[in-house]
Amino acid sequence: MIFMLCGTSDARELAVQIKAQGYSVLTSVVTDSAAGSLREAGLDVRVGRLTADEMAAYLKENQVQAVVDASHPFAEEAHRNAMAAAEQAAVPYIRYERESLTFDGQPLIQYADDYAEAAEMAAAKGGVVMLTTGSKTLQVFTERLLGLPNVTLIARMLPRLDNMEKCEALGLPQKHIVAMQGPFSKALNSALYDQFGVTLMITKESGKVGSVDEKLEAALEMGIETIIIGRPKLAYGHVFSRFDEISDTLKEMLK
Repeated sequence: MIFMLCGTSDARELAVQIKAQGYSVLTSVVTDSAAGSLREAGLDVRVGRLTADEMAAYLKENQVQAVVDASHPFAEEAHRNAMAAAEQAAVPYIRYERESLTFDGQPLIQYADDYAEAAEMAAAKGGVVMLTTGSKTLQVFTERLLGLPNVTLIARMLPRLDNMEKCEALGLPQKHIVAMQGPFSKALNSALYDQFGVTLMITKESGKVGSVDEKLEAALEMGIETIIIGRPKLAYGHVFSRFDEISDTLKEMLK
């Protein structure tokens, strides 16, 4: 059995391909909403977070032959847990990582190493800041930006109850929340920037599949500055960005 950490559209496509090659595949996601599309594709799914120790026990109990980590590029905790679990269970770990997008020579784009640095850069710039990095790290930005006289913070996130409760707890006004399910087209991104008068957009370098290019193209055309937060730098070992590389590696490891 192949144990796959999923949760994105490209992870689902990879899981379907691996299953089509004759492997037994068990996908793992955090939420029921993410599980739905996997089940629709005919994949077996388990739902819920696992610690490294819990995952290791699960791998041993289910006689898993390899772990394929195809979770989101910024799911750092999931990556670390999967690598540790695979080591404990003595099974191979393979990382599928989306190709990065590069925007060299763009004067409107700056890079930050992490969320805290991005928040500091935004505080220095001021203006109407649209945050498109989700709710998990929202507090990093509200603590630094809310209350500044020259900053208006607009947060875009999934329309979930827990997200709205978090916004309320952090003091983010309802009128500054965009609760929508992506992916977002370039036209919709442009409309949102225009609606709120955005002068600075903050995003993560999630890759093309993560719709980063639509956000950036819209922002660049409108002359809006952008801060891109770089991916976590982890020592994955076996890491590939193409489906065929994953398939070839599995064949080699499990032959």
